[in-house]
Amino acid sequence: MRFKLGVLVASLAILEFSLPAFLRAAQSDKPEKVVKDGSVVSLQYTLTGEDGKTIESNKGKEPLKYVQGRHQIVPGLEREITGMKIGGEKHVTVKPEDGYGPVSPNAFKEVPKERIPAEALKVGTVLTARGLQGQLIPVRIHQIKDKTVVIDLNHPMAGKTLVFDVKVLDIQSAPSAGAQAPALPAAPPQPVKPAQPAQPK
Repeated sequence: MRFKLGVLVASLAILEFSLPAFLRAAQSDKPEKVVKDGSVVSLQYTLTGEDGKTIESNKGKEPLKYVQGRHQIVPGLEREITGMKIGGEKHVTVKPEDGYGPVSPNAFKEVPKERIPAEALKVGTVLTARGLQGQLIPVRIHQIKDKTVVIDLNHPMAGKTLVFDVKVLDIQSAPSAGAQAPALPAAPPQPVKPAQPAQPK
């Protein structure tokens, strides 16, 4: 009886030490979440120019939440984030053609001077105009003439190489069919949603 009891105790001891190993093996078989089309990604980022000066950053603030594959961030950055895991960090350089595009000469428009507020008649002043689809777009005073003003409808980041340091904070599955997509937080307008140039009326 003592022998059998000892065998039982020994068996329990083996089971006690084997069970955690079994659980660890089961957990390791569980696939990790990665960023893919449809993923709802929470992102921490710092955007700098080629000169190293910080342009935008959400460190210590609410993360940028977007849906991968829906072109809610610049193409070059979205492409580089594909496949990243939670906690992953990356240094990404985005050329103008993969960011906000080159500076377009067609985006310089001449408008009557009276259409510009008098207090804004200064080269370099940035105003907000409403595009054809109702979207707000930044416009910059490029040149002031006698009776007209030349405005620049290029995005402020057009023609610039952008340098991002990003960290994936969270990845959620895509919303089910018919479900409402999560609301995107207020995000810095320049590095997140490029405005489409539109001719002012």
